[in-house]
Amino acid sequence: MSFVLKPWHLLLLVTSATTQRENERKIEFLLEQIRSYQKRYGKRLRLTDDERRVLAVKGKTLGRRALEQVSAIVTPDTILRWHRELVAKKWDHSEKRKSPGRPKIAKEVEELVLKMAKENPTWGYDRIRGALANLGHEISDTTVGNILKANGIEPAPERKKTTTWKTFLRSHWDVLAAVDFTTVEVWTTRGLVTFYLLFVMELATRRVKFMGCTPNHDGPWMKVVAKELTAYDGFLNGKKYVLMDRDTKFTAEFREIIEDQGTDCVLLPPKSPNCNAHIERFMLSIKSECLDKMIFFSEKSLRNAVIQFVEHYHAERNHQGLENKLIEPGPEIGRPTGEVECRERLGGLLNYYYRRAA
Repeated sequence: MSFVLKPWHLLLLVTSATTQRENERKIEFLLEQIRSYQKRYGKRLRLTDDERRVLAVKGKTLGRRALEQVSAIVTPDTILRWHRELVAKKWDHSEKRKSPGRPKIAKEVEELVLKMAKENPTWGYDRIRGALANLGHEISDTTVGNILKANGIEPAPERKKTTTWKTFLRSHWDVLAAVDFTTVEVWTTRGLVTFYLLFVMELATRRVKFMGCTPNHDGPWMKVVAKELTAYDGFLNGKKYVLMDRDTKFTAEFREIIEDQGTDCVLLPPKSPNCNAHIERFMLSIKSECLDKMIFFSEKSLRNAVIQFVEHYHAERNHQGLENKLIEPGPEIGRPTGEVECRERLGGLLNYYYRRAA
């Protein structure tokens, strides 16, 4: 069964525009359209103040080198000058002097307007105004629009076309999972063999499942893993999306089995580990805290080490991303009295301190 392109895949292509040849051709096409317009109607293009603000904010994030490649309407120096003027205006406190006219909008209100607009791409001026009223701030929709324009933020019809990866993750947090491989070298009777370890993570809780390890990550092995993940009590049960990179180990048959059970496989852009940062962080932890500190002489010893680390990771390791708490805290957590003891795993490589019940 061939892979079906889905809307989220298009979203991901947009996030990787600078690394995709197809998007580079699109940019060149758009630039050529602008050049043709300039030749026909003249090079001088008059922009409104709002248009300058948007270009200034977006141009600053690109930097001079990228601007030189894509800027066709104005020069990079002009865009960067606009940005400097925006910064200067931000720190111009002359409005604090007593003068006639309406009072300046409170900083808290302005920050709330920007926060709501960025986190809710579909919200228009009236919707933001209503949300502010719920918080006790009464301002007009015109004021909302002026705040957004002054900060280079487009109206809702334009904002919703550019949903960020962060917004996508936050919107689907409770139904998101991630899957990825890492490798370990193991000494066997055949010499040094590369073993592939497969993990899947529930992003909302950081809970991890070790799906197995193998030196042969072929189609049949991946097919078995896919069926286990999508079984009645499988790890992906209830998950809407599973993030994975474009590694060929995630075969078409593997993805087909998963998607047939109602979970969409979201393929990440090439060379973009930050798009799957949570499971990447887990991989760094298991490598640096366990696997890189051991030498393995059999598959059995490797499996035992991984199982021990996963148990430690869930019940004994505090996680900064979870407010420095445990994923699966035991009854001894927070116990104020009792003798302090240490639970050792892997010969003291992994330690957990707790108070023994009286």
